[in-house]
Amino acid sequence: MLSLKESLKILKETNALIEGHFILSSGLHSPKYVQCAQLMSKPSQAIKICESLASKIRNELNDFDLILSPAMGGIIVGYELGKILNKQTIFSERVNGEFKLRRDFKIKKGDKVLIVEDVITTGKSSIECSKLITLNSANIVGYACIIDRSSGKSKIKEKIISQVQLNIPTYSKDNLPKELLSIEAVKPGSRNL
Repeated sequence: MLSLKESLKILKETNALIEGHFILSSGLHSPKYVQCAQLMSKPSQAIKICESLASKIRNELNDFDLILSPAMGGIIVGYELGKILNKQTIFSERVNGEFKLRRDFKIKKGDKVLIVEDVITTGKSSIECSKLITLNSANIVGYACIIDRSSGKSKIKEKIISQVQLNIPTYSKDNLPKELLSIEAVKPGSRNL
């Protein structure tokens, strides 16, 4: 498994950890943004992170049937983990603002499902995905992500297995620090696409 230092080195080398003024998909503002799409666009680096995360998942969860990822950010991460862990992998997509299973993806009754994301901040996307599991009378076995930046404040009450935990501050629109007020905000996420 990679250490935190090794993981951060990869994130920085791939430009997956950037600085500026960002509006997260949750609506919160942040001085740093983790753009896992940059990491995943460099397979020789991304595989190191995914293999390390897969080892952590194997150590903590040894019995599950299916990986479910929210589109967009979780698709490639879920696929890579599914390939490494030899698990079927599907993803959900937003239809009229709500996650749905499309493309004839199915969650069978009784399936044990791991939700995989690229980044968890508030946990909103993962919680929305968990509703699909419940609707299909299946079981959530846990949550996994490359970056957990929730600082324990996510809406997810279960344990989150992550490769890296980052404590990056977030601010509401009405409570921005002076240094962010002088930088134009960018919204790099995919929630409202």
